[in-house]
Amino acid sequence: MGFLSKLKEKLGTGSSSDMFEESEQGYVELGSEAAPNSKAKLAVRPFVVEEFEHIKPILDALREGHTIALINIKPLKDKDLIELKRAINKLKKTCDAIEGDIAGFGENWIAAVPSFAYIFRGQKAAKEEGKKVEGMEVTEYEE
Repeated sequence: MGFLSKLKEKLGTGSSSDMFEESEQGYVELGSEAAPNSKAKLAVRPFVVEEFEHIKPILDALREGHTIALINIKPLKDKDLIELKRAINKLKKTCDAIEGDIAGFGENWIAAVPSFAYIFRGQKAAKEEGKKVEGMEVTEYEE
């Protein structure tokens, strides 16, 4: 008797082919149609900035204080570096005003968080000694 057959008996489900039908396709759907959870106190939202005007919804979400913003800046970076710098400065000023935190990670992403959160930047002592910190590099945005 195989492992799947034993598992099927213990769980009391139908045939093992029904149980693992989606995994044979190479992926499993994780409920993309799910409605937002009304009990959740925090949302992690992805944003894409293609133009300077696209930062307004990000600023509004950050000011509400319930959102951690993960911002893809690649489209604006490819299009206009001056507008990108302007957008980052606006995001930084808003994060400072709400006492939040902002940092870049990777080449094309920025994370902005409200006041009750912070962005882990690794061990400063290891960076100062020239050692590479494991994980992704985090970029400071300073004026």
